[in-house]
Amino acid sequence: MTAPTPVETAERSDPTTPGATGGGPSPDASGDLKELPLTEVETRLGSSPDGLTTADAKTRLARYGPNEIAEEKTSSVRALLAYFWGPIAWMIEVAVVLSAALGHWADFFIILLLLVANAVVGFSEEHQAGKAIAALKAQLAVKARVVRDGKWVTPSARELVPGDVIRMRMGDIVPADARLLDGDPVQVDQSALTGESLPAEKASGEAVFSGSIIRQGEIGALVYATGTHTYFGKTAKLVQDARSVSHFQRAVLKIGTYLIILALCLVALIIVVSIARGDPFLTTLQFALVLTVAAIPVAMPTVLSVTMAVGARLLAKKNAIVSRLVAIEELAGVDVLCSDKTGTLTQNTLTLGDPFAVDGVSANEVILDAALASRADDDDTIDLAILAGVNDTTALDGYTVGHFQPFDPVHKRTEAAVTANGREEFKVTKGAPQVILALAGTTGKAQTDATNAVNAFAARGFRSLGVARADGDGAWQLVGVLPLFDPPRDDAKATIATAQQLGVEVKMVTGDALAIAQETAGKLGLGTNILDAADLGNSQRHETNAVTASIEHADGFAQVFPEHKFHIVDVLQQEGHIVGMTGDGVNDAPALKKADCGIAVSGATDAARAAASIVLMTPGLSVIIDAIKESRRIVQRMNSYAIYRIAETLRVLGFVTLVILLFNFFPVTAIMIVLLALLNDGSILTIAYDNVQYKDQPEAWNMRLVLGIASVLGLVGPVAALGLFYLADKVFTLGRPEVQTMMYLMLSVAGSMTIYLTRTRGPFWSIPPARKLTIAVTGAQIIATVISLAGIFVTRLPWEYALLVWGYALAWFLLTDRIKLLAYRILDPVEPVAPVPTPDDEAGPLEAGHVSPRDDHATQGRAVSAGIR
Repeated sequence: MTAPTPVETAERSDPTTPGATGGGPSPDASGDLKELPLTEVETRLGSSPDGLTTADAKTRLARYGPNEIAEEKTSSVRALLAYFWGPIAWMIEVAVVLSAALGHWADFFIILLLLVANAVVGFSEEHQAGKAIAALKAQLAVKARVVRDGKWVTPSARELVPGDVIRMRMGDIVPADARLLDGDPVQVDQSALTGESLPAEKASGEAVFSGSIIRQGEIGALVYATGTHTYFGKTAKLVQDARSVSHFQRAVLKIGTYLIILALCLVALIIVVSIARGDPFLTTLQFALVLTVAAIPVAMPTVLSVTMAVGARLLAKKNAIVSRLVAIEELAGVDVLCSDKTGTLTQNTLTLGDPFAVDGVSANEVILDAALASRADDDDTIDLAILAGVNDTTALDGYTVGHFQPFDPVHKRTEAAVTANGREEFKVTKGAPQVILALAGTTGKAQTDATNAVNAFAARGFRSLGVARADGDGAWQLVGVLPLFDPPRDDAKATIATAQQLGVEVKMVTGDALAIAQETAGKLGLGTNILDAADLGNSQRHETNAVTASIEHADGFAQVFPEHKFHIVDVLQQEGHIVGMTGDGVNDAPALKKADCGIAVSGATDAARAAASIVLMTPGLSVIIDAIKESRRIVQRMNSYAIYRIAETLRVLGFVTLVILLFNFFPVTAIMIVLLALLNDGSILTIAYDNVQYKDQPEAWNMRLVLGIASVLGLVGPVAALGLFYLADKVFTLGRPEVQTMMYLMLSVAGSMTIYLTRTRGPFWSIPPARKLTIAVTGAQIIATVISLAGIFVTRLPWEYALLVWGYALAWFLLTDRIKLLAYRILDPVEPVAPVPTPDDEAGPLEAGHVSPRDDHATQGRAVSAGIR
């Protein structure tokens, strides 16, 4: 019989091992893998500091499963059936039952078709949106540095298995439960797991848990538990709930509530009047139910999800990954963008200049000492620039670096212990000039010369690094100052100008010295009103009015620490600004979380990406500008839908209620209302792809204007319909069934045309609609016309009357468009501007035009969808 492997032995003997009888880890269990001596843990896991082989890792992955907590996923069948459950579905189902009870089989089948079609369309669109969200989440997956076959590789964290050897750096989210190997202690933030705000120091041999964050230091670790077997039974949550409700969505949902209440009130009035007149109760109830269903915005959740998903996919093509879908529309309201400097406004490609050296030290020696305090493996831009500045590539060959302390935001320096050809060990360090000067205790002429050098470099836009050396156990001695130049990005100045044209004020946030920040900001066209963040307080301090005003009017901030970023965002928000914040480090996470829209820039740490709403995959601000434009277009599309939905509900309910009360006649049948709702709700889904124009100012919900314009359109509709009803009933003396068909066609054709009115603030032709929207709306109108001419489920209507309906509807459409323009002038007068020509929808909404204040009057006010200011 084959002897069990160490891992198999551990499975049977230790309840904390994945797959063991004891289930998941128990922190209080004696002798578990987080408390046993490290050598014994290695033995039980069949591992060593050299890691696993690829073959062994695959075997263990198959045995233990992925290193993730599987989300509870609803089956497709259950998700589809959910569309048949709920208040709206119940009303439709009652209408189906009543139709069968009355023997109205045509109504029965059509209403049933509405119920099924709504479920299928809603399920399909939600499924597509879910796939889009899943694809975006996959791009944000945590990577892990793992030893496999003796080499460092970076697979997805979900591929980790017990026995893997990983390496974690500052800003990394701990991907699995692990025991720390040899190395300096690290600071670990476990607040997400324990609620403890202060980081804990963890030394070699101690356990770190999945979901915590490395705040300071760098160290290797041995994985001992993954997936559901981790200490807390979950991995780090990188993305926010994609279904959280934003401010704009809440406003739209309030509109939905308003429509439901309006519908129920008018339908109740119809029922009371019909009963008083002695109409059959069941027939009246069936009609009332169907009318309620038609008035309720059944398609609203689907339109919301489709519009958000379409926007997210478009941004993904621009290398901006949305981890929280509603952040797209939150971004539409951003009026202040606090931008990180390095890599966002600058190229993040540092170039080493001619160094300053103290007396008795050569420039090459300064560069050599700095190079010894650098490490290429960390792929740090500063370290790479310094190493590239070593003229003689063999100069470092005779040196051996023992202990290396990586950079951290607190100490602001790196340090290395070095030996050379058997000589006494010495130490080298590099970091912020003020830190190195203080460390070396530099005074007198050396301090004056070094300070003058730093100021001279800063005046030229150079970043400075102090370099010091200590022989043996001796004191630190300053050897020089290195200048590093990070040139502005080629597109940064133009991008900032574009942001300012869009009403977004860009404020530069950097840890560099004040002089460097002023020089860089001046080159970028930001202005040179830069505040020294050292004079600011923190989130616990309430700033005076003067300081608050200085923060609000500053062009940027220098010498910024992480707590300053959070405080700056907080102060700006208190002043009523909608704030966007970019960042890349672990210490940026609180500010990214605090901001209305946190944006993790290219190369950001896992912690920053976890806190952000949008993650950029390419450097620079241009992607953010694209995201702002697209977010504003999405708001316009949703605004168009909101006005359309309110107006159509008022049109249908108002007309039907008036005719019933005034003429004691049902102007349309239940089957017609069902067909009306089915065709109109189906075509309106394409609003998510419509061409719109983004506004040159941040968006804000204007309920007064939305309700005002929708009410105007909604009240004109019943007047137009009553006019046609009078012609059909009194002038042409058509039979009541033909009148009902005629009114159905009128409501369908005119209702579909309403979307062309609500999607523009100017004349309906000022912004060409997307091809998809045009095809969908025209298709719905043609289907309604064919149904009327062929007499499908309705009384057949002669073609000349159908032609009359089309002409009548078109005439009122043109008249209503002029009424809409007048309503905008009264409700929201603004300076007239013309739209920029908009390309066809195949170019994608990201390419659509925007509002420019330069052109002549052509669109009766800003050419944007009604109601957002």
